[in-house]
Amino acid sequence: MKKKMLLLFVVLAVFFTGCGKKEVQQEKVGVDELVSKYGYQWTDVTKPILNEKGSEEISFNIYSSKNASALDYNDMLVMQNLYESTGVNVMWENVSESIYLEQKNLIFGNVNSRPDAIYHAGMTSGEIIKYAKRKVLVPISDYLDYMPNFKKILEERPDIKSQLVNVEDGKIYSLPRIEEMGLLQHPNLLFLNKDWTIKAIRAKAVSGIKESDVKDGLNLTAAQMESLLTYFRDNDMNGNGKTDDERPLNFVYNNWQGNQCDLYGMFGLNDNLEHRVIVDDKVVYTVQDERFKEATNFIADWVTKGLIDKVSFEQSQDNFLANGKGLESYGAFYWWESETVVSNPENYITMNPLIGPKGDQTICVSNNPEIGTGEIIIFKDCPNVEILLTYFDRYYDPEISAQINYGPIGIVYEEERDEKGMLVQKPLPEGVTSDELRLQNAPFGIIYLTDYAWNNVVNMEPRAKLRLDRLEKFANPFVGENVKPFGNLQFNMDELNVLSTYETGLNDYMRTNLIKWLMKGGVSEEDWNKFQKELTEKVYLNDVKKVYQDAYTRSLASM
Repeated sequence: MKKKMLLLFVVLAVFFTGCGKKEVQQEKVGVDELVSKYGYQWTDVTKPILNEKGSEEISFNIYSSKNASALDYNDMLVMQNLYESTGVNVMWENVSESIYLEQKNLIFGNVNSRPDAIYHAGMTSGEIIKYAKRKVLVPISDYLDYMPNFKKILEERPDIKSQLVNVEDGKIYSLPRIEEMGLLQHPNLLFLNKDWTIKAIRAKAVSGIKESDVKDGLNLTAAQMESLLTYFRDNDMNGNGKTDDERPLNFVYNNWQGNQCDLYGMFGLNDNLEHRVIVDDKVVYTVQDERFKEATNFIADWVTKGLIDKVSFEQSQDNFLANGKGLESYGAFYWWESETVVSNPENYITMNPLIGPKGDQTICVSNNPEIGTGEIIIFKDCPNVEILLTYFDRYYDPEISAQINYGPIGIVYEEERDEKGMLVQKPLPEGVTSDELRLQNAPFGIIYLTDYAWNNVVNMEPRAKLRLDRLEKFANPFVGENVKPFGNLQFNMDELNVLSTYETGLNDYMRTNLIKWLMKGGVSEEDWNKFQKELTEKVYLNDVKKVYQDAYTRSLASM
């Protein structure tokens, strides 16, 4: 009750006065005094951080965005348990993600009413450099002695450290989210309607495959796939008496979970939404490759023929998912997992990447990193920074990380461990999806879940295990060893100026031309040559590429 009343006061103060000091404002005191007065300790992670109550409770005001459907963090059991186990009181001020984005600059600019920290801060490298220069942020790397878990991560994982260190002064100003499962590098998987495919085979509409071939791991050439998609287009596959509601091949254009990029793999390109990848430690833009033109013209031909649903380029994710339910309409689709798209996932097989006209068979390599930087920042006027950082350090304990990410023991996880002593997820309550359960019980945010955790502390979600198994069989074998995605890179101020000046224009130029070509039948040689010239002379691709190359080379040297 005390926490909720204080939170209400803080929220009212912020929204109705717009200024003024925080309700809870402790004076900064020395560590020795914190130790003697509150029993502050940071070396034993099994014991409370504040194990002797002083005359006042030490509290922190933390501002955080959250999903609109998520429970208030003050009411989440996992947060209440952390309060009981640490003795540190956090008063959460939750706002929707959209409101946070609107208020972000105001929060940083209003010196008199800043919170102590921002959770789910979403800070970019440029923002961190800017506010670090203005002495607004706490240099977290100055307090590592109070963060045994995080300090160990930095010592054991120089690759993670290199993604956090500010190039300008060599300090770390934010805390990361680290969830390594191997699920993000290849977002697209190709799912094919099994019954429709068997019907096409029986109708002799496609050559070279038998009914017994129609199972997970099916290999199809571009020509075979075209034959299948043509049959799907021209026949009443769902048996409703119509031939205009079948969608042969479907996806959501430029959506990170299921897009057009894998189609470029038929021409040997490891494309992604940025059209940027690392090959042999060199930054490569796929749009500068002649094969990109060939692939675009090939894909555009499928669009013109109605084999790729034109709606794929216009629909939202919600529409795509809604259209997959109910009356069967998808012949094939690209997505993260089939189970979220169609009502009958058992009737869809997971294919290997399509084999192109010249025998190429490769897939998208996404630049979505599994290490999220800029997740938490702390303002310089936060009192008792040592305590707050010790508190956040507990989040990096794998068992606590699991609960922060999925929900608490007793609600999401069984009280009893398995034979290896690992956390096991409880069966989902009837009528509740895993996403809904997480939103009501897990704040997400800073965590450390890597191979050690998955093998020793917590079992993966069944859906994660299924997707990982699919990736290991149908995706990972089709990427060259010399191809890498981008992780988080740190830029200096000059590099950030180049990116802020040119990159948005470059990305817009590439996307505008690509969707025009795909929707209008392809790209002519004349337009392609003009495009190549303007990439360097009009939208400065080479300048942007150099920034990424320099930052990437620098990251290699720091590991």
